[in-house]
Amino acid sequence: MDPLNHTWTQSFILSGFSVPGTLRPLAFLGTLCLYLLTLSGNLFIVVLVQVDAGLSTPMYFFIGVLSFLELGYVSATVPTLLHTWLRGRSAISAAVCFIQLYVFHSLGMTECHLLGVMALDRYLAICRPLHYRALMTRKVRFWLAGAAWVAGFSAALVPASLTATLPFCLKEVAHYFCDLAPLMRLACVDAGWHARVHGAVIGVATGCNFVLIWGLYGGILRAVLKLPSAASRVKAFSTCSSHMIVVALFYASAFTVYVGPPGNRSEGTDKCIALVYALLTPLLNPIVYTLRNKEVREAVKRVTVRVRTILKGP
Repeated sequence: MDPLNHTWTQSFILSGFSVPGTLRPLAFLGTLCLYLLTLSGNLFIVVLVQVDAGLSTPMYFFIGVLSFLELGYVSATVPTLLHTWLRGRSAISAAVCFIQLYVFHSLGMTECHLLGVMALDRYLAICRPLHYRALMTRKVRFWLAGAAWVAGFSAALVPASLTATLPFCLKEVAHYFCDLAPLMRLACVDAGWHARVHGAVIGVATGCNFVLIWGLYGGILRAVLKLPSAASRVKAFSTCSSHMIVVALFYASAFTVYVGPPGNRSEGTDKCIALVYALLTPLLNPIVYTLRNKEVREAVKRVTVRVRTILKGP
């Protein structure tokens, strides 16, 4: 094997999925449909939160921020997946590869922090209802959302920069996008130390937020169980159920790949799990928040009436 000099002018090869050539067009169309649905669904949530006054609460502000984040998160990887469906093994420059690695992990860790912020918002709304408006002001919610973005993009610098400094002797990435484990397998040197640092950084970022989320939901559960009526308990739980579903989907798949023991999984398994957190979870988020949420459905009706009135004219 010829060594691959570690410079920004070199390229890697994304292997994608191994499927028969006759099925590639079908896989491409299916992925493209899911991608467009994901973009349209999350963009719909972003616009709806902005244009409807009934959704001008902190909870929907954070849902809008999450949907905006998902637009970038899904777009960081799906274009290369579509390219591999069409062309099979596809070349990608080292610069684009490491940028993709950094952006993907930055947005992923930002989502971890944002899910923690959303859990805090629900905790304050249910456990501190009298002080909620004073605590969760417009300035505070913008500060919390901005802190989640800064923390995510700062933490991702460590694994991305360490991986970019490795000397690579192989070119073929056994994945459909540039991720940490597939890239480290191509290194000329033992990347065990890098893997431990990556696991520590990602584990702390995701683990701390995971503990925070379930700690806050433990407080919410205790507060809800003290409510006098069953109807009030159901209403309180309904405001949290959508967020809990999103947290479960995101963390279950992310922990499996980045925190679990990698030696027990095949390369193909990582690619399949990646489809869950990189494509399916961003697709399901707007569905979960709209179909299970009465206020969002009512907001859709209000906006639809306004649009019809504007189209009819005076």
